[in-house]
Amino acid sequence: MSSFIGVDLGGTKVAIATLEGRSLTASTLEPTNQAGGYELVEQLAELITRAAPDDLQAVGIGAASVVEFETGRVVASTNLPLADVPLREALGSRLGIPVFVDNDATVAALAEAYDEQLRLVARNLVMLTIGTGVGAGIVIGGRIYRGATGAAGEVGHTIVALPLEGAECTVPQPLGFPQPGSLEFAAAGLALDRLAMDAARDNPASTLGQLLSRGRPVLGPECVEAAQAGDQAAVRAIEVWAERVGIGIANAINMFDPDEVVIGGGAARAGELLLGPATRVARAYSLPGTGRATTIRLARHGVRAGVLGAALLALTELEVLADIRTETQVLEIERTGGVEGSPS
Repeated sequence: MSSFIGVDLGGTKVAIATLEGRSLTASTLEPTNQAGGYELVEQLAELITRAAPDDLQAVGIGAASVVEFETGRVVASTNLPLADVPLREALGSRLGIPVFVDNDATVAALAEAYDEQLRLVARNLVMLTIGTGVGAGIVIGGRIYRGATGAAGEVGHTIVALPLEGAECTVPQPLGFPQPGSLEFAAAGLALDRLAMDAARDNPASTLGQLLSRGRPVLGPECVEAAQAGDQAAVRAIEVWAERVGIGIANAINMFDPDEVVIGGGAARAGELLLGPATRVARAYSLPGTGRATTIRLARHGVRAGVLGAALLALTELEVLADIRTETQVLEIERTGGVEGSPS
């Protein structure tokens, strides 16, 4: 049986697990070594070496970074000391097996295309990862879609509300992100923070209002907790937020007509309070006839999505390499007429 290791590389922790057939082992966790790029590569190499079974075929890494997939180079990284580090090459040379590196949200989307028995059940999928910002991953035909430069999936920066009349349509300089009219500005966790604070100020007798009067935090998590306990001001704040998420889902449906749109990240903790209004709005704003087969749901794999997706990245990309080698061999046979050692 072939095995594949998945690594979920974040700013605070590294999680590693092994995919054996249709079974993923329990994750091993370590604090991320932030001393420098060399030190972090060494930590990853040691973790993988310790976990490696005899039949290990490849390693996949989902990193909280912008990654140039073809080379495995980390282009930019806010929370990891890996900017401009050729991570694929550095680890591959150490381990002696193929290593694949991609963005963490992208590999989480790949994981969500598989069910709990690790069967591919959604060949076309868009996953919105909603936390501090809005990230996304796209799966088309059962494989990750990356676009021309690897930057596909920046759904959070799609513009969902912007006045475009006369001089108002001039682009602000310098261009800052997230833009005020973007999905990320309207629907990320920070947007729920703003809505929660507004609800607390406007409803002093509410649970949120009482928290504010006592000098306690009034942010997204407190809003979700209050709403789940029945506080109507909090429920309404989440409903407004969820409706904005629904516009993002509608855009994903109109653009890709996927089998599934999945909501993950910290937002998923809101459960049905988020899913219900978001689905209602998404259906209302989807083009008639589009998305008839699209399921809208919360992420199924939770915190395991990153490490599972990384292992599946290794599996699927190794298959791609095998397909390329086979095609190359067929073309070579056709070119030489099947005669070994034929002149070119």
